[in-house]
Amino acid sequence: MADYYSSRIVITGIGLTSPNGNSLEEFRKNLLNKVSGVENCELRYIGEVHAGVCDYDALRYQNKRDVRNGTRAGSIAIYCANEALKDAGLEVSDDNRNRFGIYVGLTEHGNVETENEVYNISKFDYDVKYWTHYHNPRSVANNPAGEITVNTGITGPHYAIGAACAAGNAGIIQGLQQLRLGEVDYAIAGGVSESIRTFGIFASFKSQGALAYNEDPTKASRPFDIDRNGIVVAEGGALYILERLEDAEKRGANIIAEIVGYAMNSDATHFVLPNAERQAECLQLALDKSGIKPEDVDILNTHGTGTKMGDIQECEAINSVFKNCSDSDAPYVNNTKGFIGHAMGAAGALELAGNIPSFEDNIIHSCMNVDKVDPECEVRKLVVGKNVEKDDINIICNNSFGMLGINSVLIVKKFVD
Repeated sequence: MADYYSSRIVITGIGLTSPNGNSLEEFRKNLLNKVSGVENCELRYIGEVHAGVCDYDALRYQNKRDVRNGTRAGSIAIYCANEALKDAGLEVSDDNRNRFGIYVGLTEHGNVETENEVYNISKFDYDVKYWTHYHNPRSVANNPAGEITVNTGITGPHYAIGAACAAGNAGIIQGLQQLRLGEVDYAIAGGVSESIRTFGIFASFKSQGALAYNEDPTKASRPFDIDRNGIVVAEGGALYILERLEDAEKRGANIIAEIVGYAMNSDATHFVLPNAERQAECLQLALDKSGIKPEDVDILNTHGTGTKMGDIQECEAINSVFKNCSDSDAPYVNNTKGFIGHAMGAAGALELAGNIPSFEDNIIHSCMNVDKVDPECEVRKLVVGKNVEKDDINIICNNSFGMLGINSVLIVKKFVD
């Protein structure tokens, strides 16, 4: 087997659905034009909540029976995977179906199905004969990745990467690693989330005092703003086609960007509260592994969720890593959750996708709903108000952190042959 360990890994396709767009083009347009995807919706037991809700065409790649028997996360994954394949100009065939690997990051899976089934049988005096036969395949952790294989006929490896809200980045990292091991020739990698379908997540955030509220739902998600008051939960997905550079060039693929660095680590300190020191270590490790200096980063996309301490800790980590940069060399800093809410397992992958077009248009999208920056969240060159135009954008750094102290950073570069 060839030694692929040092292969350059490139992105050749992106498929996504988000609360404010069902393609990269639409998503990017709405980020630049400050179009929110947050709305009010009714949730069992809780009532009206703010949420980032996707409105994609599930029947584009599935029939009604498969949508009914499968899961929302699986449906999102199928939509994103097929859109990514189309974007990459790839078709699954007998010649290549066993050379695809599917690596889908998840925050959680199975809660929606279990909650719904318990609720359904409560209407029948909890008689389990009314429990669906599809519950087990719906609720296993590998479900969204597995549903992609059933839909596309891919016979290579598939599995889920459970990494809380760092899962979108983690899925991409896993795909990259498997390509370098030579296990697959094409990786479908990223993250998906169905989180708005479970009342348990909303109830937990509400009991913690971490669920955002605003009279105007489009203004509820406001990371780094002095008046932020919590998280807006969102659904969505973003899956990428990753290939080794030599393979992509051989087939004449359109190369969107190159992944040049990554890192993951753990806080090892708390169930929920983040650790700025460990986040800074993760960010520095990704830079060191990529050989990129802090002053070379053009855009730093933040994880910032809108929680009080979470935003402060991340800003402390950023300031620590980039403290020696001059004002002119410090990266521009932005955030995506103000537009769509927190898409949990899909967050990192979606947020990276929203920034990748900067390589072509040289525009850095601003944060949304930052009317007054919290003094404890002060970072240089935080993009608020208007978008920023820059002469040349070459390097994007993407932060994504999760509960139980899991941290991930991806570094993506404009492709240069």
